[in-house]
Amino acid sequence: MLAAVHAAVFALPAFLGVTAGAWAHGTGASIPGAVLVGAVAAAITLAVGHLLITFVRPVWLKLSVSAAFVAPAATAGFHATHGIVKHLMPSEAWQITFSVIGAVAVGITAFMRVAGMAGRPARFGRDLARA
Repeated sequence: MLAAVHAAVFALPAFLGVTAGAWAHGTGASIPGAVLVGAVAAAITLAVGHLLITFVRPVWLKLSVSAAFVAPAATAGFHATHGIVKHLMPSEAWQITFSVIGAVAVGITAFMRVAGMAGRPARFGRDLARA
């Protein structure tokens, strides 16, 4: 489950990659061609998101890009947690409760990872305050 939490930030690129691959296969591409189209679409999605987070100045735009990556990750976290807890507890109310907790945890983790993509501004010795 821990690996799924760390990989949740890739939910949007994976979804778009699978969608592009399925579209390519539906339009007549071979299976290797569809896999290639899907991989390229996923890589472009991740690269564009990384570049937008890094170079866009307005905070509202950075938050929109972050939300585009965090929402599918939180949804994946909900369903992954629900898939586990439905075998462990009979009460449907508790299943939903723990699934929402899992979605929030994965969403926060994905947000922190997306926020980390922006990088930190370079610090130089002259600009730092000394203690």
